[in-house]
Amino acid sequence: MSALPDTLTSTPAAAAGTLGQQLAARVAERIRGGGLSPGARLPSVREGARLHGVSPSTVVAAYDQLQAQGLVEARRQRGFFVREPQAAARGAANAVVAPAAPLAPPLDATALIRGMFQQGSAPSGPGMGTLPEAWLDQPLLDRALRRAIGGAPGGGSVAGEALRYGSPAGDESLRQAMARRLGGELGITAQPGQIVTTIGATHALDVVARTLLQPGDAVLVDEPGWAVEFARLARMGMRLLPVPRGADGPDLAVMAELLARHKPRLYVTVSVLHNPTGQSLSLASAHQILKLAEQHDFTIVEDDTYAWLAPPHAPRLAALDGLQRTVYITGFSKILAPAWRVGVAAAAPALAERLVDSKLLGMLTTPPLLERAVAWCLDQGLLRRHAERVVQRLDAARSRVVRLAQASGCRFVTPPQGLFGWVDTGVDTEPLAARLAAEGWLVAPGRLFLAAPRPTTQMRVNFAAAQDARFWQAFTAARQALGDLPVR
Repeated sequence: MSALPDTLTSTPAAAAGTLGQQLAARVAERIRGGGLSPGARLPSVREGARLHGVSPSTVVAAYDQLQAQGLVEARRQRGFFVREPQAAARGAANAVVAPAAPLAPPLDATALIRGMFQQGSAPSGPGMGTLPEAWLDQPLLDRALRRAIGGAPGGGSVAGEALRYGSPAGDESLRQAMARRLGGELGITAQPGQIVTTIGATHALDVVARTLLQPGDAVLVDEPGWAVEFARLARMGMRLLPVPRGADGPDLAVMAELLARHKPRLYVTVSVLHNPTGQSLSLASAHQILKLAEQHDFTIVEDDTYAWLAPPHAPRLAALDGLQRTVYITGFSKILAPAWRVGVAAAAPALAERLVDSKLLGMLTTPPLLERAVAWCLDQGLLRRHAERVVQRLDAARSRVVRLAQASGCRFVTPPQGLFGWVDTGVDTEPLAARLAAEGWLVAPGRLFLAAPRPTTQMRVNFAAAQDARFWQAFTAARQALGDLPVR
């Protein structure tokens, strides 16, 4: 076992920052200087804490930072090890594994999602809707689960709680933590009793729709918009009314006309870092939408799935109207891990009670363990710090992908922001996606993001998952092969 530095403040460079930052800086210095060789095992958390007279959480924080920098790796049940230089370089560059097998063409929303699952643990291509695994913080998830399992609120037994149904509205600690998060960071005033937990944001959207809609009702949706939401509402028997989405928000003139003609019950929108364009509502657009909602008596469902990747000050409709005509929805799978299916919906008190009823009819209650783990991440500030690291990596990835995409003949339809970019390829992206799927690359053709699917030259790229130059080489070849074909 390799020893850590003897003290945390033995050099001026290490004297700045928290103890965890000091320790991480000293270990990083030794790794880069060759004092810790590749494959060397770092002391255990407890041993590191004993060596330095600090708390185990300080050592964990230091190891988390080193892992985020690509200098060390965690091996299950074995500890932390110094990475090989080549592996560290690959981690820093966010390279992805070359595709190994053909995929089914993403012809609809279900096919796109199945392709994501087919990719397994090493997804390839810009069609992914999630962050790369290397960007996620496994030690944080492990710590959160240990804390959640370690004891129930008030000193009770988690094992004992597992023998009973959870609270119908959701775990109290998460609802309290979310009330603090919404009010303190996003300007959305909501009491814990106005918050209902769900199995991810998608489930929250489903609960809201089943509470407020009947088959045949009209629903306003952004176009382009989220393919899964289109498919889900259509299967429920709703009439979709697409509103063109631009850089500042929806086309308000088209929205007003649709409202007058069809009297829709809901408007479902991603107001901040919209999927797939990456754009956020301007304050002026947000005010006009709320005025239309008041005039035409409809409810706005605000899907803030990408909240942790966005500036807190970005205008939220729910903050502007105090949850009077809005239902606010968010989740944690995009920032913590896809399998952490924890979501919340916040609404006016009377509507929140109705959402609980719909939740009970659909699935009784939600499992409290993950909810309690997420609450701990929120209360400790660990989720916020993890999100800050992710945003820094995403900014760098976005710059690289923009260069690669433009060099490959693409034009960004809207300014690149957030996790997704909306690009014009110049060719029909449906056959383009089929060609690339045959080579093992998953892409998201533009027709999937249209309420009434039709041919288009646009497609969505995931900036975090599209940095591999090999993909863009395959893309360029497929684009050239299709260049002479008209868009059908």
